[in-house]
Amino acid sequence: MKTSVWNSPAPKLFSSAILTKNDYTMEISGQIGIKEGKVAETFEEQTKQAFMNVLQILKDIDRWLDNITKVRIYLTDMKHYPQLNEIYGQIFDHITPTPTRVALAVKELPMWALIELDCTAAGSNWERRESN
Repeated sequence: MKTSVWNSPAPKLFSSAILTKNDYTMEISGQIGIKEGKVAETFEEQTKQAFMNVLQILKDIDRWLDNITKVRIYLTDMKHYPQLNEIYGQIFDHITPTPTRVALAVKELPMWALIELDCTAAGSNWERRESN
């Protein structure tokens, strides 16, 4: 169960806080926009691929984006912040409440990526489906 606490003047792209009561919490390691060993070229492609990598991790344990409670985003250039907000809004458009979020500028990222993100996910009734 997730409940959003909203009291911030920040854009409603993300919740100010999320109160959870869950059976599990999962920390997802930093993901960059890499696929088949190659980093995507543009910021948009890298951002979407990084989120697809997170989604694949969640899908592997029968979870979805609505299980994410916190997203931490690392950018090599804050000029990408408006574009990040646009993409982020599309990704979490139908998720309520939206995860809490922080975006930070860093000097550089692995493989010269432009963005890296890591997440916290939570949920109830933890059971991993066994693969056939």
